[in-house]
Amino acid sequence: EVIVGANLFRDIFASITDLVGGRSGQYEQVLARARTEAIEEMTEQARQLGGNAVVGVDIDYEVLGSNSSMLMVSVSGTAVTI
Repeated sequence: EVIVGANLFRDIFASITDLVGGRSGQYEQVLARARTEAIEEMTEQARQLGGNAVVGVDIDYEVLGSNSSMLMVSVSGTAVTI
């Protein structure tokens, strides 16, 4: 799992995007970075277990915190040797 915080400026720009429509590039960047880090951590754990590949990968996203200011990306899979 990787948990990242969304800062005030991103929240402000995301709110504006919500009002006028379109994509929130700031949040997309944060999610992409968190997803990449979570996949890298899963890959490293698979290597430590002796695997050289991961199958059945599942990626989940959650919002955490009292004001939903934290984003969590969970990645899981099965380490295998090919």
